Amino acid sequence: MEVRLQGKKNIYEEIVEEFARYIRLGVLREGEKLPSCRALAIQLGINPNTVERAYSELEEQGLIRTFPKKGVFVHIRPDATEHALEETKRHLREIRSAGLSKETVVALLDEIYSES
Repeated sequence: MEVRLQGKKNIYEEIVEEFARYIRLGVLREGEKLPSCRALAIQLGINPNTVERAYSELEEQGLIRTFPKKGVFVHIRPDATEHALEETKRHLREIRSAGLSKETVVALLDEIYSES
């Protein structure tokens, strides 16, 4: 698994989005250990506080859990699915506001789901 920063958003937001996507796609599974804040910061060439902020957000979203002295693990809370649904609704509203038609969005969904 590789975290790729694209520079389009805040670094911590990119980390959150990458890990959330990996978790939701099943690339990272329940109980799997994530890199330490320091290790990921070194790998990405960023400040460890940025990784800590991203991990805090992921924990708030219910996707990971930190165990002192043991590490950070994928731990999906039941309400994490609800959070994902709310985020999806928010994104769909933004897409609608941008003027994309329902047919275009459905075609994009079909394209994305046919990739997996």
